Amino acid sequence: MAKTTGPPQSVVKDIPTLGVEEEFLLCDPVTKQPRFRNTEVAAAGRDLGVDLQLELTRCQVETATTVGHHVRDLRDQLWELRVAAADAAARAGCQLLAVGTPFYDPPPHETTHTSRYQRMAGEFGALTAGVMCGCHVHVGVEGRKQAVRIINHLRPWLPTLLSLTANSPISAGVDTGYASWRYIQYGRWPSCGPPPYFESLNHYDTAIETMLEAGVILDPHMVYWDVRVSDHLPTVEIRISDVPATVGETITYATLVHALVVTVMREIAAGCPAPIIDQEVLRAACWRAARDGVAGRALDMDPVRLVPTRQLVRRLLDYVTPMLAEFGELERVTASLETVFDEGNGAMVQRRTLTRSGITDVIDECARRTAGGCDRQTDTALSSS
Repeated sequence: MAKTTGPPQSVVKDIPTLGVEEEFLLCDPVTKQPRFRNTEVAAAGRDLGVDLQLELTRCQVETATTVGHHVRDLRDQLWELRVAAADAAARAGCQLLAVGTPFYDPPPHETTHTSRYQRMAGEFGALTAGVMCGCHVHVGVEGRKQAVRIINHLRPWLPTLLSLTANSPISAGVDTGYASWRYIQYGRWPSCGPPPYFESLNHYDTAIETMLEAGVILDPHMVYWDVRVSDHLPTVEIRISDVPATVGETITYATLVHALVVTVMREIAAGCPAPIIDQEVLRAACWRAARDGVAGRALDMDPVRLVPTRQLVRRLLDYVTPMLAEFGELERVTASLETVFDEGNGAMVQRRTLTRSGITDVIDECARRTAGGCDRQTDTALSSS
């Protein structure tokens, strides 16, 4: 994330900071195959005054907001970054897509030409050929000890966050059977998945030291847990989400995460213990979320049973309602979630379009939804209502 330019004028007192990173796929606008031109797209971005960061594979770029104290501080940025990234991609002969995975698998050996990424390719082989685009939300913390406590409290909510944002059902031109194929693919990395329950900050650090010793990671930045303590920022980083299909969905997701983390912080301050969820139960719940997304069923972990995913989404909304009301965002988020229930999220729209008119139309629809359309008007109307 970039450095903050100063606190906004309208903030809720003592609310921690917020920042959002989004990863995007580059594809050929004609063949629809992944296009390996991220350095050219980044150069075009610099000409437009936007900093597009390179990712592991050459068909990806990433945007990052500045630091805000409220989602209102980031809303316009998120729109502008997507529009600028799409413009930069077009100038470099690419189409920008907000999708969790490519529609066609890229060939191997297309790792971005940086020393760190090349070293990763040497150490982890074919794992680095996978292309996965996520959305990472950073929330400011007072220290690493607090961040680890927050992670423990967030663990039960991770599957619900994934269900909401699932946006990668198609691979090799066909439906994979998973709403988030990205999450399934990402799970091949040995440092991915839901984090364990940590007894202390020392427990967290020992786990990372063990991974370093085993060669599971090359550096702390390769800790790819669904939520982690940032290794370079004073934040807790929630990483479980696919990149949402529309910026309106990203705004809603970031708002929910911000409200969730602040709610958890207040519970910690009040002395409330984190629920201890069995790791295998949590992994099963995350798998189910990746499989069904928001359209199917989810694993309720207390008691362990399958329920409609919408039931757990509504439980999350109820849990953070007081904080959303304090933010002044309750009406907007509630309306946005109802729209997702009625019209579908990224995975659902992709599947409908694939059934109706085929893969080429899926990709063109994803490109349209990535950088604009009616969603901005809808979000603006909701935010001003």
